[in-house]
Amino acid sequence: MPNTAPARADHDDNSLAADWRRNLVEAGPEATQVLAALAETDAAAMAVHFYQVMMGDPRASRLLSHEQVRTRLQPAMQRWVNGLLRATPDDVEGLIAAQRVIGDVHARVGIPVDLVTRGTRVLKQRLFQSIAALAGHGQVAHAAVASLTASFDIALEGMTLAYSNARERSSRTDAAYRLFSLVQNVGTERERQRALLLDWENTLLYALASQCDTAGFPSLAGSEFGLWFTHKGVPSFGESAETRQICELIGEIDNALQQTLRSENDPRVRAIQLQDIRSRVSQVRSLLGMLFERIGELDAGCDTLTNLLNRRFLPTVLRREIELAAKSQSSFAVLLLDLDHFKAINDEHGHEVGDRALQHVATILGQFTRGSDYVFRYGGEEFVVVLVAVDEPQALVIANSLCRRVAESPVALANGDALAITTSIGVAVHDGHPDYERVMARADAAMYQAKKRGRNRVVLADGSLPEAPGRIALQRG
Repeated sequence: MPNTAPARADHDDNSLAADWRRNLVEAGPEATQVLAALAETDAAAMAVHFYQVMMGDPRASRLLSHEQVRTRLQPAMQRWVNGLLRATPDDVEGLIAAQRVIGDVHARVGIPVDLVTRGTRVLKQRLFQSIAALAGHGQVAHAAVASLTASFDIALEGMTLAYSNARERSSRTDAAYRLFSLVQNVGTERERQRALLLDWENTLLYALASQCDTAGFPSLAGSEFGLWFTHKGVPSFGESAETRQICELIGEIDNALQQTLRSENDPRVRAIQLQDIRSRVSQVRSLLGMLFERIGELDAGCDTLTNLLNRRFLPTVLRREIELAAKSQSSFAVLLLDLDHFKAINDEHGHEVGDRALQHVATILGQFTRGSDYVFRYGGEEFVVVLVAVDEPQALVIANSLCRRVAESPVALANGDALAITTSIGVAVHDGHPDYERVMARADAAMYQAKKRGRNRVVLADGSLPEAPGRIALQRG
């Protein structure tokens, strides 16, 4: 199925942008000047007031520390208020994009939408008072209030759209991860359900051919396959065109079956009806195979080359570890490993040797991490290890051990030679921030420094490290 989400998001953005531009134009230059003046005088105070309201709710105080609010979030809120108060029609595209980013961050962190709505409501009330003090209650003041209200509401709508889309993506990924955890052997489950569907079809054929009493014959929906598909299959595969089509086909099959069982014993009529049922069952079988193939190749979460988890489920794991760390007052660490000079390995020895090197490192990571830790193929020659329930010294001991073991374990080549390989590792210990992107960015910055400092080494992330250039954000869950 083609993914229509980007097109839908673009359509939503275009609609919001058109409304926002129209609102700014209709406000008029005098109202625009009033709002711009408030940006000078009130933006900083509004940011402080917003987080006073937010931190008064225990849900926010669990997610955000006062230090985070003071050093990072209040300045960001001040910039947000300032941007809305100074907005011009030419700024709208950038403002829309900024709201999408904010909505994505809120979704990753888990900030409840009602808290953000409450904060913006309080801000508007304060700003209305400031408008009255500055411009009175005449036509200009009314125009400024209308423009301010529309800008805040459109910005909040843009955030909410991004938030909803991000949460929907996360929910689908989390559901797929639950399936992966529950059904490790997708192939076995696929064959079992195909066998149950075939068994129902063969039993029907036998009953009709032998003219047995079919009064108690189960509908397909009531069969073991039908019950599994309704109660487990659809939640596991997720709502899609294929699952909806299978549900419709099951209904059509059962309706046709009832007609067949009620029809007179005309062999020709029954043969036609039975052929129609079997045709629909064949469609169910084909669609089911497509769904299992999709789960097996994408949602099983396993990298085909290394048999490690792929990055698809990394957001799910990091979100859970952040929640557990907050509940237990513990910490975890992320190791980002990159094989050194991997391009040279591929160029000199070929991609087959490169693949063998990746498999070799994956084996080392699996052998020398704990069963409770997570090991991912992050992409290309990069791996991610999530070390659960560790502090900084423990994380460094494990990271240095892995770095040493890779360096001391050359890859055996087909001609009997041994290929020496090394890895650079960035280590980031979770610092309490609720956004999983932060710990990944810190690990990436540390890994980049390990490369710059000569490779084959471990670097611990701290506040002094610059962000890695060209960093690719973690796929959003």
